[in-house]
Amino acid sequence: MLKATKISDPELYALVEKEYERQVHNIEMIASESTVPLEVMELTGSVFTNKTLEGYPGARFQAGSHVADEVETLACQRAKELFGAEHVNIQTYSGSTANYSVFASVLNPGDKVLSMRLDQGGHLTHGSPANWVSKIYHFEFYAINPETELLDYDALEAKAREYQPKMIIAGASSYSRLIDYERIAKVAKEVGAYFMVDMAHVAGLVAAGVIPSPIPHADFVTSSTTKTFCSARSGMVFCKKEYAKMLDKGTFPGALGSIHLHTMAAKCWSFRYAASDAFKATMRQVVKNAQALAAALTEKGFRIVSGGTDNHLLVVDLRSKGINGRDFQNALDSVGITVNKNMIPFDQEKPSVTSGVRIGLTAVTQRGLKEPEIREIADIMEQVASAPFDEDNLARCREKAQALIARFPLYPVNPMEY
Repeated sequence: MLKATKISDPELYALVEKEYERQVHNIEMIASESTVPLEVMELTGSVFTNKTLEGYPGARFQAGSHVADEVETLACQRAKELFGAEHVNIQTYSGSTANYSVFASVLNPGDKVLSMRLDQGGHLTHGSPANWVSKIYHFEFYAINPETELLDYDALEAKAREYQPKMIIAGASSYSRLIDYERIAKVAKEVGAYFMVDMAHVAGLVAAGVIPSPIPHADFVTSSTTKTFCSARSGMVFCKKEYAKMLDKGTFPGALGSIHLHTMAAKCWSFRYAASDAFKATMRQVVKNAQALAAALTEKGFRIVSGGTDNHLLVVDLRSKGINGRDFQNALDSVGITVNKNMIPFDQEKPSVTSGVRIGLTAVTQRGLKEPEIREIADIMEQVASAPFDEDNLARCREKAQALIARFPLYPVNPMEY
């Protein structure tokens, strides 16, 4: 796949090869990561990357668009059919720009937005002070119940009535439970707000019908196309038919410029693949594996935030093990298991340290691991946590991790030689 690069830039080729080897021997458990099929890599490196285009099918600003028009039209048809949506825009470059496109479509500077707190599962683009959107719009936040660690819908409803936002955002990056989209939609309608759902983390589970879809209930649904959707690094936005023109104008020229036709082609392939029995089976196993890991870690004395998971991820409170998220992340990384440090609800640690980690099961499930192997991973995690700075202990854990993942190839063929 990189034959020309191997000749023209062997130094860079060696780095790509090094990363490939890292992935081959690594147990990937970062919740926002997945492994793309070979077809996605092929299409993102296809000749479509040569074409610059702005606008929409039948109304482009550059000539030579007739083939591109066919690709975008086909991709949109497949996406709408897959998700049961009335309208879709697939021109966004990522989950973040998908959110920005919606903001550009219906919000004005100074408008009020109600979203989930970042430290309890929300996302940077939902109004974090660290993100530029917080300088344009006024954000207020809803939270979880401190006892159950589940979304507090009564408090959300009360805050919406008090705050009277123009938009309510649901969806999260580290919340492991199902979200009652229908209930939030009723609240939004009552206060006259748009209802937007960011399903970036769970889009694959939604596509496979494993968990409920927000699309029947929300005015806008945004997503990345990585994570559980397992496709190119890009984005998509669904909306009700009545908002189609607003969304398209807000996306281009409102928020973005030229399209990334090569990733659009890859998404087109993925919309078809996500309807397959093979993809649906993988997504069902993702949830089974997440629940198996939550149960196994609980048995070993770890505390799982909210007591478990309904999706692809879990957040682990490490305080009972006397270790912080940063140190556990680094120790696991040294043995070949990647997770990310993560704030737990009402965390007293700094974001750079944290009291927990977030663990995702998508990538390992794609490689074929099931409940027995997940329990092996839980055993390794417990051993790492018992002595995270003991090099002899970590060496033993590394040997176990490498032996486990070696049984499950990353790809059926080596993409470096493909």
